[in-house]
Amino acid sequence: MTATPEIATALGIAGGFACLTFSAMGSAMGAGAAAMSSIGAWKKCYAQNKAASFLLLAFMGAPLTQTFYGLILMGAINDAAAKVGALYPALLSVGIVGGMAMGVSAWMQGRAAAGAADALSETGKGFTNYMIALGIIETVALFIMVFSMMTVAKVAEVVAKVAAGG
Repeated sequence: MTATPEIATALGIAGGFACLTFSAMGSAMGAGAAAMSSIGAWKKCYAQNKAASFLLLAFMGAPLTQTFYGLILMGAINDAAAKVGALYPALLSVGIVGGMAMGVSAWMQGRAAAGAADALSETGKGFTNYMIALGIIETVALFIMVFSMMTVAKVAEVVAKVAAGG
């Protein structure tokens, strides 16, 4: 089946939107997991008449960055779709798979942040170590974003080469 240029461009752009959507879904699940644990940790602190750490907000917000990475990749995919719509299956695939990978990173980061929130509220120690652990998980999303952008650039390069008769 051959798509018209308009349909091909639209399907490429759909890949960008899928990327943003899947990464945001993971951010929501991760932030939700971290928030539930942080709220429970605050409750424990209040019940024990201990100071409730404001630092727990950092754990809740950590998974949100993957949504920004999805937005950045969406921009790259949409730019490519406007130029090279003919290869929309590649752009759609990069958007779906890249977005899902970033979303899983956010979800797992949130689950780790939930453990960090519990540990910090119990001990009052280890914040830097917990943030380093979350940063390692964050790195997966950064790798996915960068490698996906490299793939999108390669798709555009192949189309340009074919269009030039090479």
